[in-house]
Amino acid sequence: MQFGTHPPAHRTLVHISDTHLLAGGARLHDRFAVEDNLRRALRRVEQTGIAPDALVFTGDLTDLGEPDAYARLRGIVEPFAEQLEAPIAWVAGNHDERPQMRRDLLDEEPSEKPIHHAWDLGGLRLIALDSTVPGWHHGDLDEAQLEWLAARLAEPAPLGTILALHHPPLPSHVPMFDILELRGQDRLTEVLAGSDVRAILAGHLHYSMHGTFAGIPVSVAAATCYTMDVAREPQRVNGMDAGQAFNLVHVYDDTITHTVVPVDGADPAGAFSPEFYARLAAMTPDERLEAFSRKRPR
Repeated sequence: MQFGTHPPAHRTLVHISDTHLLAGGARLHDRFAVEDNLRRALRRVEQTGIAPDALVFTGDLTDLGEPDAYARLRGIVEPFAEQLEAPIAWVAGNHDERPQMRRDLLDEEPSEKPIHHAWDLGGLRLIALDSTVPGWHHGDLDEAQLEWLAARLAEPAPLGTILALHHPPLPSHVPMFDILELRGQDRLTEVLAGSDVRAILAGHLHYSMHGTFAGIPVSVAAATCYTMDVAREPQRVNGMDAGQAFNLVHVYDDTITHTVVPVDGADPAGAFSPEFYARLAAMTPDERLEAFSRKRPR
């Protein structure tokens, strides 16, 4: 249905971040039920009724890089993705370990080489870029990584490119995150200048945030494991078992939208239904405007 100016989105992605799974299904910090939280998030994805073109996980897939944690992650996500017939874009995060991630999640030979991949989603190019630094929690990109990215971006894609990485190229008002920021952002700016990159997806912060980098919109998805209580003073921000969310990314001709979807829901009101939309669809544009937009006398 098209009721307004814009036709339906060309592509839809589900953007999930910071699952932080542990071996044996253990709770994170003996507190957060990260596997249950991930399953709840996937049930909410299913509830949207959307058939996504890809599931994008922007890093910190596991908390310690344990082989069993990657196996458990696969056991939860892969059957769900197969059901939706959607590819999975796994992005490395600072809590992941490259050799184990390659071997136990990607079925590749283990190595410390950066984990980069690109997908063609029917004309929309999705690129996963590894911003991790082995042995450290901050992010960085070396010259070889930037050359790889530049080579991928040399030819524009029909629907443009979405770049996914773990460390967002944005400042944070929470001081500790600036210590763990993505370094070398000026060099990344040079590579992205004049490219067809339309959006950047990231994680790492455990709270939703949006900004721009080199003129490109950046969307940070909140974690599914736990989120940061940013209602506190910046120096007192800590994790809480609430506010988990993922994002829906809708790609249109002239814009890309990022919708934050809370994992926890409530019983919705009963005002809108498929029957309601069917009645609207049967109307002319003027009739729809009259039925749904005009204010009634009070």
